[in-house]
Amino acid sequence: MTRKALAAAAETPRARRVRARKIDRVLADVYPDAGCALRHRDAWQLLVATILSAQCTDARVNQVTPALFARYPTPRALADADPRELEAMIHSTGFFRQKTKSLLGVAAATVERFGGTLPRDLDTLVTLPGIGRKTANVVLGTAYGVPSVVVDTHVRRVAYRLGLTSEDDPAKIERDLQALLPAASWTDFTHRLVHHGRRVCHARKPRCGECPLLRLCPRIGVTDAVKSPT
Repeated sequence: MTRKALAAAAETPRARRVRARKIDRVLADVYPDAGCALRHRDAWQLLVATILSAQCTDARVNQVTPALFARYPTPRALADADPRELEAMIHSTGFFRQKTKSLLGVAAATVERFGGTLPRDLDTLVTLPGIGRKTANVVLGTAYGVPSVVVDTHVRRVAYRLGLTSEDDPAKIERDLQALLPAASWTDFTHRLVHHGRRVCHARKPRCGECPLLRLCPRIGVTDAVKSPT
C-alpha cells in the first residue's frame, strides 16, 4: 500500500466524511452538468433504457430507444409486444433475448400490479421482475428525485480507489457512500463518480496525472497509471 492508502485505511469515520465532502465539491466544480446520459421523458422510459444499457453503451441505447418508445409508448403496449419484433428492435444492444424477456416481464408486472405506473420506493421497485437495486436507484434518483446512490461499475471502482469504501458488494458500497454525504448529495455525487470513471479514472490505466482529486485520493488498488505529459 502507498502511504496515502495506509492513511486512508486508518482514518476515522469523521475524517473520511470530511474528505468525501471535499471530493464532492471538487467533482461538482469539474462536472457541474453531470447527469444520466440515457435519454428519457419519464420514469418508465428511463427504466426501459436502463435495462437495455446492461453490457451496452448509453450512446447505443439512445440510438435504439426513440423507435422503441414510439412503437411501444406505455407499459401496457410493451407488455403486449410480439417478442420477435421486440428482439429485432433491440438486437444491437446485445443480449437481446434476455433483455426482451426482462422488458416483457417488467411491463406486464407494472400493468398488473401498479396500473401502469412505476412505484416510487426502492423496496417495491425491486419486487418487479429483473429489477435490482442499481436499476431501481437510477429510476428513483433521476426520474423521481428521490435521493439515491447508484452503484455501477464506475462507482464501485472509483469509490474503492478513493478509499470511500472497502466493500465489494454493491449494497454495502451503497450504504458506505450514504453514510459519508447528506442525502441531498447522493444522486449527483454518484453521477459525478460515473463521469469521473469514464473520463479520468479508467479501469486499466487511470489518468492520475490529470486527476483533480489527486491530493485527496489514496489510489487504493491502482497499479498502472497514465502520467500527465511533462
